[in-house]
Amino acid sequence: MKRAPATRAAAPRPSRPAAAVSPLALLARAGSGDFPPTVYLEGSDEAVKAAFLAEFRRCWAAAVPEAPQARVMRPGEHDVDQILAAFQNVSLFAPRELTFVLEIEDVGRSEKRVEVLADGISRPAGGSCLVLVESEAETVRKTLAPLRAACAVRVVADRPEPAELLRWGALKLAAQGCKAEPGALEALLATCEDDAIAFMNETGKLAALAGEQGVVTKQHVAALTAPSVSAGLAEYLLSVAQGDAAQAALRLERLLAAGESEGGVLWALGHLVSSSFTATSGGWAKWRDASFTLARRRNPAARAQALDAVYRAESAWKGGRADVRTALEQATREVVAG
Repeated sequence: MKRAPATRAAAPRPSRPAAAVSPLALLARAGSGDFPPTVYLEGSDEAVKAAFLAEFRRCWAAAVPEAPQARVMRPGEHDVDQILAAFQNVSLFAPRELTFVLEIEDVGRSEKRVEVLADGISRPAGGSCLVLVESEAETVRKTLAPLRAACAVRVVADRPEPAELLRWGALKLAAQGCKAEPGALEALLATCEDDAIAFMNETGKLAALAGEQGVVTKQHVAALTAPSVSAGLAEYLLSVAQGDAAQAALRLERLLAAGESEGGVLWALGHLVSSSFTATSGGWAKWRDASFTLARRRNPAARAQALDAVYRAESAWKGGRADVRTALEQATREVVAG
């Protein structure tokens, strides 16, 4: 009688999350083609998270040209089985893939789903990479502890110090084949008043000004219209918060014409709505008046619907179902309404 072959016992899943590493430290690994099977990204600075994901995606595209595009998923749109299938798809005919799962905190509404997902990602198959992204929160979400423990690497993206922001700026320029002369990025950082969102956005524009020489100078920094663009974003958000559809559309047009990225504006729009739920406790410090205005104008249920509309617009854009300009305009109309 033949005996069934012995099966190797699965390695026990760690009960505690791995020590946190900085976003830049993991990007250094990714730049050399070393990608962990699973990454848990958390922290309070959404601008750093966005920059990390963009650079991580670029490193992946360079290392895995047969599958350069990252798949974007959300628990609200994809169940746990679909997420695990994307991660554990092992086939001789399919390349390894990079998958971002945004708003992973939605899984935490069900302890069972958390356990199933944690168990699945603790057993990687193939060379794919799964990045779980937790949105900022005032307190640690304890229900997500099993997911943090199951991931190979945990990255914490908190507000960066000025020296770290300068490293982000140099990295972003290098990704576009540019470098900065001494003092140029420092001058930009001073103009942006150490604000991570503004600094990241403006650094992207510097590469275009550098031209064929690929060297960003202090003159390029001075040529940027950072103050007027920043003011334009504030005016756009305020008109959205006030429900002035005509002004919102006009200011959005001027904002994009000035060089602001559609993705950056869409992120700011979503953050405006989400911060309106904490307006009484401070809201979004950078544009607090707009947060208060939106909170006063629309009730919580209406704002929740508006936030969902922004998320759906972002999903449609990243999923290739709509161009980013159309998605942004639709999201603007949804938040203005009411």
